[in-house]
Amino acid sequence: AQTKRMAGGREISARLPMASPKIASLSWGQMKVQGSTLTYKDCKVWPGGSRAWDWRETGTEHSPGVQPADVKEVAEKGVQTLVIGRGMSEALKVPPSTVEYLQKQGIDVRVLQTEQAVKEYNALVAQGVRVGGVFHSTC
Repeated sequence: AQTKRMAGGREISARLPMASPKIASLSWGQMKVQGSTLTYKDCKVWPGGSRAWDWRETGTEHSPGVQPADVKEVAEKGVQTLVIGRGMSEALKVPPSTVEYLQKQGIDVRVLQTEQAVKEYNALVAQGVRVGGVFHSTC
């Protein structure tokens, strides 16, 4: 990072926007994200970070599935694309209202089986896309 000396002696850092972290590994019920020592069951990732996706926060269940409230946090991180992993056997539904919510904000939405979703997400990271994701790692 380049630093510039500002009036008053403060330094500002002129950095590129944070990159999205790659998904390092995925297996049934376990996900690891670059830059985090935690093992997640379900997780949210965005440029510069990740955290556990706790369905209890929004009352999410397999049906009706991923709510706008589940993706709002990631959508607000300035992502161009949001990848949703529906689980290993795609038990997690994604209602049209969630897709519409994201599209209204100009975010490209990709809804896939979780292994495919992780491949797609990591490919987008490699291309330098500001990509976010919400992933369910079991059924």
